[in-house]
Amino acid sequence: MFLEIKGIKKAYGQGESRAEVLKGIDIEIQKGEICVLLGPSGSGKSTLLNIIGGIDNADDGYISINGEKIADMNEKQLTLYRRKHLGYVFQMYNLIPNLNIKENVEVGAYLSDNPLDVDELLNTLGLYEHRHKLPNQLSGGQQQRTAIGRAIVKNPDILLCDEPTGALDYKTSKEILKLIEDVNHKYGNTVLMVTHNGAIESMADRVVKMRDGMVRKNFVNPTKISAMDLEW
Repeated sequence: MFLEIKGIKKAYGQGESRAEVLKGIDIEIQKGEICVLLGPSGSGKSTLLNIIGGIDNADDGYISINGEKIADMNEKQLTLYRRKHLGYVFQMYNLIPNLNIKENVEVGAYLSDNPLDVDELLNTLGLYEHRHKLPNQLSGGQQQRTAIGRAIVKNPDILLCDEPTGALDYKTSKEILKLIEDVNHKYGNTVLMVTHNGAIESMADRVVKMRDGMVRKNFVNPTKISAMDLEW
């Protein structure tokens, strides 16, 4: 099993204000799968993504990637683990405003022992001709492509996407989802994508539906369709 999530619990606050955000999450994900974490706001899906990404700690349970448990790592090992194995794509693009597009992508390459070819990746992303522009000279969709490029250039085992189309219009959202799908096919990264858009589950290999900090459904998609065929 490539990614094992076992008994994950997380609460915030103390006493009467204590809120249980995750109440014992069990999920197993195969290498190379696109897994969509689906649920309404407050269901705990972004918290779970942050724990998988080593950004937040679980109160109980463990996460194991390729047999390595995150909780067993010290701070230095965890930093190296995040650097080598994980790529992050957020709803807000978090690009560096005074670096051009190619330089923003190269920031990710510096973090890897085995980065992808930057120019080839820029071509895949449809950004090569824009490589010398600054982020504020690009559309939202192009900025999100750059953010995906920065995450992918590291050639990470796992691509963590938190509402990657949340700030984008319908047409651009589908283009970004198609890009994530293309990257998954081309490079074989395992993709975990958090969304509240139910239509996106149709492009996933695995769908995990969350509500109130619990997994309500977890199934392999019997009739997966391509991202460009999604409608909502």
